[in-house]
Amino acid sequence: MSANRRDFLKSSLAGAGLVTCSLGAPAFLGRTAAAAPKAGKPGAKDTILVVIELTGGNDGLNTVIPFKDAEYAKLRPTLRQTQAQIKKINDDLGLHPSMTGFAELLHDNALCVVQGVGYPNPNQSHFRSMDIWQTASLAESASEGWLGKALKGLPGVPSFHLKNDNEPSPLALDGAPARVPSIKTLEEFQLQVAAASGADKKEQREVIESAAKSSGVPSLLDFVQRTATNTYASSRRLQEIGKSYQPKATYPNTALGGRLKLAAQLIDAGLGARLFYVAHGNFDTHATQAPAHANLLTQLSEAVTAFFKDLSERGQRDRVLIMTFSEFGRRAKENGSRGTDHGSAAPMFLVGGKVKPGPVGDHPSLTKLELGNLKHHTDFRQVYAAILDKWLGVPSKDVLGAEFAQPEIFRS
Repeated sequence: MSANRRDFLKSSLAGAGLVTCSLGAPAFLGRTAAAAPKAGKPGAKDTILVVIELTGGNDGLNTVIPFKDAEYAKLRPTLRQTQAQIKKINDDLGLHPSMTGFAELLHDNALCVVQGVGYPNPNQSHFRSMDIWQTASLAESASEGWLGKALKGLPGVPSFHLKNDNEPSPLALDGAPARVPSIKTLEEFQLQVAAASGADKKEQREVIESAAKSSGVPSLLDFVQRTATNTYASSRRLQEIGKSYQPKATYPNTALGGRLKLAAQLIDAGLGARLFYVAHGNFDTHATQAPAHANLLTQLSEAVTAFFKDLSERGQRDRVLIMTFSEFGRRAKENGSRGTDHGSAAPMFLVGGKVKPGPVGDHPSLTKLELGNLKHHTDFRQVYAAILDKWLGVPSKDVLGAEFAQPEIFRS
């Protein structure tokens, strides 16, 4: 390779932005790979939060079901689930029949059901309500997400958005001190180079791989080369992990199952990642709800159960917390199309080795509705506050802007 050509390839690496993994994967791959502790080692107390967004407005009333309440059958003449079908939580409540995995987690004391969650003056717009949940703010002008703010209190901690095709980064992660990468596969961590031709790409890789052998006076280009070398090694390591990873539970062959398996691989890789964000949906079931809702809940239950079992077998049971939320629930009374319209209060699920198992709070009344909707009694920011303070170790007031009474969602 000529000197001029090599210089051009070096400069194109620098122009690509120092460390160029797909979609802006940051340099933490090189910085944290060797330092992150395995479970059971010093520092393994660092907890992990996996947020699962149930996009579209999940029907909470047919997810956590007050099967003994006579009003339930009246409100849901075609959509109701009978006592013989549901997976019992206790003598009054049950899970949707498709949630076999969540029933197993409950039996394993690893499932917490926070009931009646919402916020004041609920908005029935998908977009506006989702913004409220993701920013943890009722202000119209909020531009930073609650997880992005939380990351300011976790300096240097990696996080990931595990995306679907063409899915934008969630507002929840905006405001983070470093860009949170959105990835679909481990292959997206392959080094992306600026050269157009295959020959140039090969030569750029040779430049990177030979950078460690360089000597002389340190320079910006030398820093670029060394940083790129570390990231390249980390990206190749991730690819090898992907090829050799043997799950200790059977993941369903679904999009959500694949993304949670990816999260397990990244956790097992020891990169020090503590925040993961995943979306699952669409739960906007205005018509013919029964089959679509059952399928979505099956996918959720199977994927989360496999993920938690996989990590538990790897010694991570007490480090992981999975939280689900949806922008709103559905109206209490089914509509004329055998579906449900936009509502308000709904349950949140928490899965982990440290959660308080079973229901937290009462199921909203089916006779004291608010414009036909279930009334909330727990502000979602109360749940966020408990997770921030007691799980992530980030002062909740710094993120939420106020103090919120915290429900008992963790074991004392």
